[in-house]
Amino acid sequence: MRIYTKTGDHGETGIFGGDRVPKDDLRVETNGIIDEANSHIGYVRSLIGEAHPWQDNLYKIQRDLMLMMSHIATPANCKKENPKPHPEQGPAFCEEWIEALLEELQEEKDFFLLPGGDNISSNCHIVRTKIRTAERRLVTLLKAESKPLYILSYLNRLSDLFFVLARVQMKKAGIKPEKFALLRKKES
Repeated sequence: MRIYTKTGDHGETGIFGGDRVPKDDLRVETNGIIDEANSHIGYVRSLIGEAHPWQDNLYKIQRDLMLMMSHIATPANCKKENPKPHPEQGPAFCEEWIEALLEELQEEKDFFLLPGGDNISSNCHIVRTKIRTAERRLVTLLKAESKPLYILSYLNRLSDLFFVLARVQMKKAGIKPEKFALLRKKES
Protein backbone atom coordinates (compact mmCIF):
# COMPACT_ATOMS: atom_id res chain seq x y z
CA MET A 1 0.00 0.00 0.00
CA ARG A 2 1.30 3.43 -0.92
CA ILE A 3 1.10 6.17 1.70
CA TYR A 4 1.03 8.94 -0.89
CA THR A 5 -1.74 9.44 -3.43
CA LYS A 6 -0.65 12.75 -4.99
CA THR A 7 -4.32 13.82 -4.92
CA GLY A 8 -3.53 16.60 -2.44
CA ASP A 9 -0.71 18.11 -4.44
CA HIS A 10 -2.88 21.02 -5.55
CA GLY A 11 -4.17 22.01 -2.10
CA GLU A 12 -7.30 19.87 -1.90
CA THR A 13 -8.25 16.87 0.19
CA GLY A 14 -11.08 14.36 0.26
CA ILE A 15 -13.73 14.36 2.96
CA PHE A 16 -16.46 11.91 3.95
CA GLY A 17 -18.98 11.50 1.15
CA GLY A 18 -16.38 11.83 -1.59
CA ASP A 19 -16.23 15.61 -1.96
CA ARG A 20 -12.91 17.37 -2.37
CA VAL A 21 -12.34 20.61 -0.50
CA PRO A 22 -9.46 23.06 -0.10
CA LYS A 23 -7.04 22.09 2.67
CA ASP A 24 -7.91 25.33 4.45
CA ASP A 25 -11.61 24.39 4.58
CA LEU A 26 -12.92 25.04 8.08
CA ARG A 27 -13.73 21.34 8.62
CA VAL A 28 -10.18 20.37 7.63
CA GLU A 29 -8.65 23.13 9.75
CA THR A 30 -10.71 22.17 12.81
CA ASN A 31 -9.76 18.53 12.42
CA GLY A 32 -6.11 19.44 11.93
CA ILE A 33 -6.08 21.18 15.29
CA ILE A 34 -7.84 18.24 16.95
CA ASP A 35 -5.29 15.93 15.33
CA GLU A 36 -2.46 18.02 16.84
CA ALA A 37 -4.08 17.71 20.28
CA ASN A 38 -4.53 13.97 19.76
CA SER A 39 -0.84 13.63 18.87
CA HIS A 40 0.12 15.38 22.11
CA ILE A 41 -2.20 13.04 24.02
CA GLY A 42 -0.29 10.16 22.42
CA TYR A 43 2.92 11.76 23.61
CA VAL A 44 1.54 12.09 27.15
CA ARG A 45 0.61 8.40 27.01
CA SER A 46 4.16 7.51 25.97
CA LEU A 47 5.57 9.57 28.86
CA ILE A 48 3.37 8.07 31.58
CA GLY A 49 3.99 4.44 30.67
CA GLU A 50 1.63 1.54 29.99
CA ALA A 51 0.73 0.78 33.62
CA HIS A 52 -0.27 4.37 34.52
CA PRO A 53 -3.88 4.75 35.77
CA TRP A 54 -4.61 7.45 33.14
CA GLN A 55 -3.72 5.19 30.23
CA ASP A 56 -7.18 3.69 29.51
CA ASN A 57 -9.00 7.00 29.81
CA LEU A 58 -6.53 8.77 27.51
CA TYR A 59 -6.89 5.95 24.99
CA LYS A 60 -10.69 6.37 25.09
CA ILE A 61 -10.32 10.12 24.52
CA GLN A 62 -8.03 9.55 21.54
CA ARG A 63 -10.55 7.19 19.95
CA ASP A 64 -13.40 9.60 20.68
CA LEU A 65 -11.46 12.45 19.05
CA MET A 66 -11.03 10.34 15.91
CA LEU A 67 -14.78 9.62 15.84
CA MET A 68 -15.61 13.30 16.32
CA MET A 69 -13.21 14.23 13.53
CA SER A 70 -15.10 11.93 11.15
CA HIS A 71 -18.35 13.72 11.99
CA ILE A 72 -16.75 17.16 11.67
CA ALA A 73 -15.43 16.15 8.22
CA THR A 74 -18.89 15.08 7.05
CA PRO A 75 -20.57 17.90 5.09
CA ALA A 76 -24.04 18.90 6.27
CA ASN A 77 -25.44 18.18 2.80
CA CYS A 78 -23.83 14.73 2.55
CA LYS A 79 -26.30 12.16 1.21
CA LYS A 80 -24.24 9.26 2.59
CA GLU A 81 -24.74 8.62 6.31
CA ASN A 82 -21.59 8.55 8.45
CA PRO A 83 -21.98 5.17 10.20
CA LYS A 84 -19.40 5.83 12.90
CA PRO A 85 -20.80 5.99 16.46
CA HIS A 86 -21.12 9.26 18.34
CA PRO A 87 -19.25 9.47 21.67
CA GLU A 88 -22.10 11.53 23.12
CA GLN A 89 -21.25 10.53 26.68
CA GLY A 90 -17.85 12.20 26.38
CA PRO A 91 -18.74 15.36 28.34
CA ALA A 92 -20.12 13.30 31.25
CA PHE A 93 -17.05 11.02 31.12
CA CYS A 94 -14.78 14.08 31.43
CA GLU A 95 -16.84 15.53 34.28
CA GLU A 96 -16.62 12.28 36.25
CA TRP A 97 -12.87 12.05 35.73
CA ILE A 98 -12.39 15.72 36.64
CA GLU A 99 -14.33 15.24 39.88
CA ALA A 100 -12.19 12.22 40.79
CA LEU A 101 -8.99 14.13 40.01
CA LEU A 102 -10.09 17.16 42.03
CA GLU A 103 -10.21 14.91 45.09
CA GLU A 104 -6.43 14.64 44.72
CA LEU A 105 -6.14 18.46 44.66
CA GLN A 106 -8.40 19.08 47.67
CA GLU A 107 -6.50 21.96 49.19
CA GLU A 108 -5.33 23.55 45.94
CA LYS A 109 -7.84 26.11 44.71
CA ASP A 110 -5.75 28.35 42.43
CA PHE A 111 -6.73 28.25 38.79
CA PHE A 112 -4.65 31.14 37.41
CA LEU A 113 -1.36 29.34 36.95
CA LEU A 114 1.44 29.56 34.45
CA PRO A 115 1.63 26.44 32.26
CA GLY A 116 4.68 24.33 32.91
CA GLY A 117 6.02 21.72 35.27
CA ASP A 118 7.52 18.55 33.85
CA ASN A 119 7.13 16.98 30.39
CA ILE A 120 3.82 15.37 31.27
CA SER A 121 2.15 18.43 32.79
CA SER A 122 3.55 20.74 30.09
CA ASN A 123 2.13 18.50 27.38
CA CYS A 124 -1.22 18.38 29.16
CA HIS A 125 -1.22 22.18 28.89
CA ILE A 126 -0.39 21.95 25.18
CA VAL A 127 -3.34 19.57 24.71
CA ARG A 128 -5.53 22.02 26.64
CA THR A 129 -4.58 24.96 24.43
CA LYS A 130 -4.90 22.96 21.19
CA ILE A 131 -8.36 21.82 22.27
CA ARG A 132 -9.32 25.44 23.03
CA THR A 133 -8.18 26.43 19.52
CA ALA A 134 -10.19 23.58 17.99
CA GLU A 135 -13.18 24.65 20.04
CA ARG A 136 -12.98 28.19 18.61
CA ARG A 137 -12.72 26.86 15.05
CA LEU A 138 -15.68 24.55 15.68
CA VAL A 139 -17.78 27.50 16.89
CA THR A 140 -17.04 29.22 13.57
CA LEU A 141 -17.94 26.04 11.66
CA LEU A 142 -21.21 25.70 13.59
CA LYS A 143 -22.23 29.14 12.30
CA ALA A 144 -21.99 27.78 8.75
CA GLU A 145 -23.32 24.25 9.14
CA SER A 146 -24.85 21.91 11.65
CA LYS A 147 -22.73 19.46 13.63
CA PRO A 148 -23.65 17.37 16.67
CA LEU A 149 -23.54 19.77 19.63
CA TYR A 150 -22.04 17.20 22.00
CA ILE A 151 -18.76 17.71 20.12
CA LEU A 152 -18.54 21.32 21.29
CA SER A 153 -19.37 20.29 24.87
CA TYR A 154 -16.85 17.45 24.76
CA LEU A 155 -14.06 19.76 23.57
CA ASN A 156 -14.94 22.26 26.28
CA ARG A 157 -14.72 19.58 29.00
CA LEU A 158 -11.51 18.17 27.55
CA SER A 159 -9.72 21.48 27.95
CA ASP A 160 -10.83 21.59 31.60
CA LEU A 161 -9.77 17.98 32.06
CA PHE A 162 -6.27 18.55 30.71
CA PHE A 163 -5.84 21.57 32.98
CA VAL A 164 -6.67 19.35 35.96
CA LEU A 165 -4.44 16.53 34.67
CA ALA A 166 -1.54 18.99 34.49
CA ARG A 167 -2.23 20.10 38.06
CA VAL A 168 -2.43 16.54 39.38
CA GLN A 169 0.78 15.57 37.60
CA MET A 170 2.61 18.55 39.09
CA LYS A 171 1.38 17.67 42.56
CA LYS A 172 2.46 14.03 42.18
CA ALA A 173 5.87 15.14 40.89
CA GLY A 174 6.28 17.57 43.80
CA ILE A 175 6.41 20.58 41.49
CA LYS A 176 4.98 23.77 42.92
CA PRO A 177 2.78 25.54 40.35
CA GLU A 178 3.65 29.13 39.55
CA LYS A 179 0.69 31.37 40.24
CA PHE A 180 -0.08 34.11 37.78
CA ALA A 181 0.61 37.59 39.12
CA LEU A 182 0.86 40.91 37.33
CA LEU A 183 4.14 41.68 39.06
CA ARG A 184 6.55 39.17 40.46
CA LYS A 185 7.62 39.93 44.01
CA LYS A 186 11.33 40.46 44.43
CA GLU A 187 13.14 37.66 46.18
CA SER A 188 15.01 38.80 49.30
